[in-house]
Amino acid sequence: MSTTTVVLETSKRPFQTTIQQNVERAIDDMMASLRDSRQLSAEGRRGIIARYTAVLEGNFIYWMTAALLAVRSEEAKSIIEENLLEEVRDCHPGMMRRFAMAAKAAPAELDADAVYQDLGQVRLFVGRLSAVGTLVMMAFFEGFIQRFMAYLADLAKLQGSSEFEYTDVHGVCDIGHTQGLFRALAAEMEVNPPEHGTSLFEGVSLLSTLLRTIVNAPCQTI
Repeated sequence: MSTTTVVLETSKRPFQTTIQQNVERAIDDMMASLRDSRQLSAEGRRGIIARYTAVLEGNFIYWMTAALLAVRSEEAKSIIEENLLEEVRDCHPGMMRRFAMAAKAAPAELDADAVYQDLGQVRLFVGRLSAVGTLVMMAFFEGFIQRFMAYLADLAKLQGSSEFEYTDVHGVCDIGHTQGLFRALAAEMEVNPPEHGTSLFEGVSLLSTLLRTIVNAPCQTI
């Protein structure tokens, strides 16, 4: 997606609506790029699940923690802390790993290598601790994950799996998480607006590139 810069308005609400519309458009673009799961080979299905796991399992909580460190709004902190509490308390990384293993798609070295470069760019962006930029990126990510779950579950089913706790839970909980992050964004912009000329969608663009690598990287045999 194209990079959009901040134009501060007297009323921030219309601007926040525009941000959400752009995020939803980016999610639509990602979903439209997915290949028909029934047309994929077994290795193609395995690769998508494995690369997704290689990214999510060790990075989601890290990125959400970066958002917590970056924000100043107490409302935003509260929303992010609730999200993190659920991730840690219910051991979502473990849930993710069980899902991948049941689909015979535990990440291998080649899967980590495939996402390494794009993942590194997202990590560098997150490390800048841009409060609004990170919140926009994470709202995009949560929204995408929620819509991606049905596709991911279909891949696993075609792999012969019957373990769907991860996709069942995130297909529901991430609806509320996405809405919560947009509320956090609105609260943060009231007390900590980005500087004029700041790119709000840099993180979304970098993460979109990473996600496209996850779903479109060439098949490689383990």
